[in-house]
Amino acid sequence: MSFLLRLVTWWNSQTLGTQIFTARNGTKVGEDDQGNIYYQTRDAKRRWVIYNGESEASRVSPDWHGWLHFTWNDPPTKTPLKHKAWEKPHQENLTGTDAAYAPAGSLRRAAPVARTDYEAWRPE
Repeated sequence: MSFLLRLVTWWNSQTLGTQIFTARNGTKVGEDDQGNIYYQTRDAKRRWVIYNGESEASRVSPDWHGWLHFTWNDPPTKTPLKHKAWEKPHQENLTGTDAAYAPAGSLRRAAPVARTDYEAWRPE
């Protein structure tokens, strides 16, 4: 079943074609805390990620994103980025999930907060 799933889907880990290309041309560079694995070709002209699970680009941390897009040459495993004390840890995009932000008064909240700063217009 896993083989058939990889053969016909691209959003779950890697396709069969990507797996063959990675085996023939890829050199493993590193892995992040989510289990995503990063590769590059032997001549370092192409870089890519094999996601651990669903292929969601926002799951790539800023450290690895910069390396993937040739912003810097060394991967975070070799030269880690310096983070400020006020920086929050990386979080994937939660839009469309139950964990997405819902402001006070939103219908998506379990118990919407009554709004006192708004009065609906009523025609007379």
